[in-house]
Amino acid sequence: MKRAIQILAFIAVVTAFQACTSTREVKRVSPDQQFDLSGRWNDADAKMTADAMIEQVLGEAWLNEYMEKHEGKKPVVVVGIVANKTSEHISSEAFIKDIERAFLKDRRVRLTQAGEKREQLRGERADQQDYASPETVKKWGRELGADFILQGAINSTVDEYKKDKVVNYKINLELTNLETNEIVWIGDKEIKKLISD
Repeated sequence: MKRAIQILAFIAVVTAFQACTSTREVKRVSPDQQFDLSGRWNDADAKMTADAMIEQVLGEAWLNEYMEKHEGKKPVVVVGIVANKTSEHISSEAFIKDIERAFLKDRRVRLTQAGEKREQLRGERADQQDYASPETVKKWGRELGADFILQGAINSTVDEYKKDKVVNYKINLELTNLETNEIVWIGDKEIKKLISD
């Protein structure tokens, strides 16, 4: 009996050890490659959407109208909140960075900081007033004021039946004149995914 318990204990230890060893393999891949393992919103969706939305917003009449009215001056845009209204965890900050990157790459508008980063810059400027040499202190009241703010939301709807699921993401963005509150552009982009097991 004692021998049988020892054999069972040995088998249990070996089985537990084998269960702990993994056959997982990790490979480095190009950041340009697209993967969609789960069917949820991912980095490829964010980049594709940001590029499409920037193409839309910069292709509309508001940009030429502004530049004509202001003698060719580029408008200054601040990217505000893009709210995640889906049931998934989506990094709005990463999506906003994709939008800002696309604006900067295009170069038809100027971009200014928003939110927490703007507050951090103001904090640094305040510290300089006390701690930096007088010839290098950055002055107050020299920030670039934005002409327009870009804001929006990411929404999704899910339709499921048995093991199949369709997820439809709809991203809506609005560009608003900060002085007049006039909405000068509204755009959207949809991404639909069929997920089957």
